Amino acid sequence: MSQHAHLPLDRGAQTREAHKVTLIGAVIDLIVGLLKLVTGLLVGSAALVADGIHSFSDLVTDGFVVAATHYGRQEPDSNHPYGHGRIETLATLMLGSVLIFVAGGIAWASLMRLIGGEPFVAPGAWAIGVAVVALVAKEWIFRYTLRVARRVKSRLLEANAWHSRSDALSTVVVLVSLVAAQFGAGWVDALAAIVVGVMVGQVGWRLMWESSRELIDTALPEAERTRMQALAESVPGVESVHDLRTRSLGSQNVLDLHIVVAPRLTVSEAHEIGNAVSRRLREAFTDLAEVTFHIDPEDDAGETEHSLRPGLPLRQDVETMLDDAWHACPAWQQRVAVDLHYLADRIDISVYVGVLPPQQSLDGAARDLRESSLSLPWVGRLRVWQGPGKG
Repeated sequence: MSQHAHLPLDRGAQTREAHKVTLIGAVIDLIVGLLKLVTGLLVGSAALVADGIHSFSDLVTDGFVVAATHYGRQEPDSNHPYGHGRIETLATLMLGSVLIFVAGGIAWASLMRLIGGEPFVAPGAWAIGVAVVALVAKEWIFRYTLRVARRVKSRLLEANAWHSRSDALSTVVVLVSLVAAQFGAGWVDALAAIVVGVMVGQVGWRLMWESSRELIDTALPEAERTRMQALAESVPGVESVHDLRTRSLGSQNVLDLHIVVAPRLTVSEAHEIGNAVSRRLREAFTDLAEVTFHIDPEDDAGETEHSLRPGLPLRQDVETMLDDAWHACPAWQQRVAVDLHYLADRIDISVYVGVLPPQQSLDGAARDLRESSLSLPWVGRLRVWQGPGKG
C-alpha cells in the first residue's frame, strides 16, 4: 500500500516575507547601481562602472526572485499535483545564466581596455566614498536576505543573498583598485574589473550547476538520507526500510520509501505504522513537503520490477481453484472465512471453520486440505482454525 502525507506550510506568510526582503534589496540595488555607474563614468573608472552593472544585474535577479517566489510557492493543483517548486529552480537557472552573460561582458571590455593601453586617471575621494557606501549597503542586504531565506527555507532567496554578497566582494576589489589608481597605479582598475567579472561568473556557474542537479532529480546528501532511514527504522513495528529515494522541488524536498512490517499484520495496523514513520520524518526534517511510503510484508529491496513478472492469482481466482480442489473436504465445506498471505512467491492460507465432524480434528482437516492441494504449486503454509476468522 502507498500513502501520501503533506506538511502544512504557511506559504502566504513565507511569500510575503520573501517579497519584502527582495523589494528592499531591489531599492538598494537601484540606488547603489546608479551611484556606481554615474560616478564611474564621471571619473573614468572601468572597475566602478563594471561594479555598477553588477548591481543592476542584482536588480534583474530581484525581479526573478519576486516572480518565482510568488508562483513557485502556490499550492498544488490538478495540473501540478507536486506543487510549483520547480518554478524557483528554473528562475535560479535563469539567474545563473544572466550572471555568466554579464560576467563575460565585464571581463571582455576590461581586458580590451587593459590591452589597448587606454590612459588611466586618479578617481578621487568621491569615487572611493561611493565604493565604501555601496560596500556597507550590499553587506547589510546580504545578511538580511540570508537570514530571511533560511527562515522561509528558500534556496532561490538564499542564492539571491549570495548574489548580493558577490556584489559586496566585487566592491571590495573595486575599492582596492580605486585606492591604487589614486596613487598612480591606474592599470589596477582594469585588472580589478576583470577580477569582478570572474567572480560574477563563478556565482552564475554555481547557481546553474545546483539548479541543473535539481532538475534531474538529484538525491539529497547521503548523510541526510542515512539519518532519514535510521529514524524511520526506529519506529516501533518497522522491521526495515529500503528503496529510500529523495529529490528536491524548489525549496522543499520529497521522500519515497518502502517500509517492511511483520507479514501477518492487518492492513490498518501496517498503514498506521507507515503514518507514524511519516509523522516522525516530517517533524525531524522540516523541509519535507511530502512523504510517500509503501508497505511491504517482506524485504524486496532492489526488486523494482517485480510487479511486471507473472504474479500469483488473486482471491477470486484462488477461491475458485481451491473450491475445485477441496470441494469434498469437510473443513472447506464448513468454512466461515479464509485469510490469504502472499509471501515468498507462495500464498499461505488460513481456513476458519465452524463445526467439524466429530471424527475429524483440526490437524486432520489441515492434512486433508494439504493432500488435496498438491496440484496447486502456489499454495504455501496451510492452517485450519476454528472460529469466526479475522474478517
